[in-house]
Amino acid sequence: MRMKALVGFPALVLMLVVAGWAQQPAPAKRQVVAAIAQTKETQAAITPQMALQMLKDGNQRFVSGTMKKRDLTKQVKATSTGQFPFATVVSCMDSRAAPELIFDQGIGDLFSPRIAGNFASDDIIGSLEYGSGAVGARLIVVLGHSDCGAVKGACDNVKLGDLLPATLASIKPAIDAVPNDGSPRNSKNYAFVQRVADMNVTLAVKRVRDKSSLLRGMADKGEIKIVGAMLDVKTGKVTFVE
Repeated sequence: MRMKALVGFPALVLMLVVAGWAQQPAPAKRQVVAAIAQTKETQAAITPQMALQMLKDGNQRFVSGTMKKRDLTKQVKATSTGQFPFATVVSCMDSRAAPELIFDQGIGDLFSPRIAGNFASDDIIGSLEYGSGAVGARLIVVLGHSDCGAVKGACDNVKLGDLLPATLASIKPAIDAVPNDGSPRNSKNYAFVQRVADMNVTLAVKRVRDKSSLLRGMADKGEIKIVGAMLDVKTGKVTFVE
């Protein structure tokens, strides 16, 4: 009888321990608030500086891997009757430079006109006028990126296809604007390519203001901001030039 009691004692202790664990409160779950789609009211409440900070915060989330939870299907439905983006990002067609991803934004948050070399053509500027003048986007960003194939092609004066040379010619003003320091002015010179990419963004921002009296006037009144930015494709980090 004594032997049975001894054998049963460990089992009893185990049962008590398990019962104690069961009574412990469950660890609190991290609350994840799903991002909503922009509405007319939320867009109206966003200032140009707030819009810029929203993109900065979004890029930080992207770099750190802490992107917001989004129900994209709900956002599709929410924006089915209208769109109210808070910013427009002119970017290169490069597959590594998708604005919605690198700024951690959802459906209905951004206008995203894209073109090889992220230069400001008349059609791009007309699209920017629509985005801010008609729809109310508070911020315009011209986004360049490192290791840009279009910039490299322009530096090497690439002749390929029927229309690509004309596209690359739009980047030539940036090449000409970079001072000649005696180093090679071709795609093999990484530092030169980056200086051209930086200059290309600077000139695009200037051209937006110079060519559009509408956008220039809105910027001067503080209704919108027009800024440049550069994406490092090795890290995903965006640096803004205000």
